[in-house]
Amino acid sequence: MKRSTTFGIAAAGFLGAALATLPASRAQNGPPPPPPAASPNGTLVRFAFNGNVAQLPAQFIGNLVFIPVRVNQSQPSMFQLDTTADTSAINPARAAELGLGSLRSPVLNLANLDAAIPKLDSNPNSGFASRVGRPYEGTIGNDLLSDMVLEISYGRQTVRLYDAGSFQYKGGGKSMPLTIHDGLPAVRAKIEIGGHKSGEVLFIVNTALTAPLLISDRYAHQHHLFKGRLKTYPIAPGELGIGGNAVMARAEVFQIGPYSVPGPLTAFAEGDIPGGDDPQVAGEIGGGMLRRFTLTLDYVRKIAYFEGNSDIRSDDHEDMSGISVAAGGAGFKTLEVTLVRSGSPGSDAGVQKGDVIEGIDDEGAADISLASVRSLFTNVGHKYKLLINHDGKTRTANVTMRRAL
Repeated sequence: MKRSTTFGIAAAGFLGAALATLPASRAQNGPPPPPPAASPNGTLVRFAFNGNVAQLPAQFIGNLVFIPVRVNQSQPSMFQLDTTADTSAINPARAAELGLGSLRSPVLNLANLDAAIPKLDSNPNSGFASRVGRPYEGTIGNDLLSDMVLEISYGRQTVRLYDAGSFQYKGGGKSMPLTIHDGLPAVRAKIEIGGHKSGEVLFIVNTALTAPLLISDRYAHQHHLFKGRLKTYPIAPGELGIGGNAVMARAEVFQIGPYSVPGPLTAFAEGDIPGGDDPQVAGEIGGGMLRRFTLTLDYVRKIAYFEGNSDIRSDDHEDMSGISVAAGGAGFKTLEVTLVRSGSPGSDAGVQKGDVIEGIDDEGAADISLASVRSLFTNVGHKYKLLINHDGKTRTANVTMRRAL
């Protein structure tokens, strides 16, 4: 999954002109700054006010990160920050809404930062809205990130981008080598699952994955992780950012640098994952694990910094209902059941695949987000009254949350 270098340095002249025509609201005081140098992938970046850092007004939803982005000074769109995307992209339907014509050589306007990139890909990302509960509008990918320093503070819920040339790390995190594996950021960590202790193995850093950890099918079979008494339960395709079928389990411990995280939830994919065909790659680290850190990725110097926050040793709470839900309909307020685990509280209450949840306790579905439903279903011991629509008939199902792992 190598990022494209189709335009390369040859695009520098055109892209420099694009940045030079930014509106007066972004004008600098004093003499104009020197034109920015093009990166090897043809991206040009300019910080406002001769600066070297941009703090972005990010929004965190279910451990996923979204950033407001204007394309050629259009109305803002919420782009997902995805460290596994080769290139930045926009939903073609969103591009049409904004009246964008050609997506070649656009300027992405972020807070206090403008980036001219060779091309903005067109990607509808079907299935995104149903699993996240909001429309997909676009992606910030490695064509922009790979030439900079990215800092995500999950505790403070802030995102910063730094000019790599002038960056100096001043945090309290532990530094470790950052490997760019087939174009993707990866770090080494250890994991113990079902009594199997790994040495240091590579994990892709995936900010678009909701699950804490994802283990590749190849690694699981190579190390016979399902030979023992590893307790698992199935999750619906697309849930937690995992394409295809997968099962959830609980590892004994995950160790990265000086940090040991006990009992993290760990997903096992039945299909391929990025880099998963490489025996050096054990899997991916997702937002459910990254939420415990301030993460800094220095792509240029190939250094990663992990600094633990107050959640470093907090528990991972699995779904305790046995009910997988996807969002649809107007405003993504139709909450449809996509899977019910056998023997789960949801199954005991008679909830079935295809049912629609019209309310929880005294709150209607119109006032509940998909992320809120998933959070509610992690509260062990709590009893919820679900208003269920089954084939046009409405009934009440009482579901008491209990641990599955």
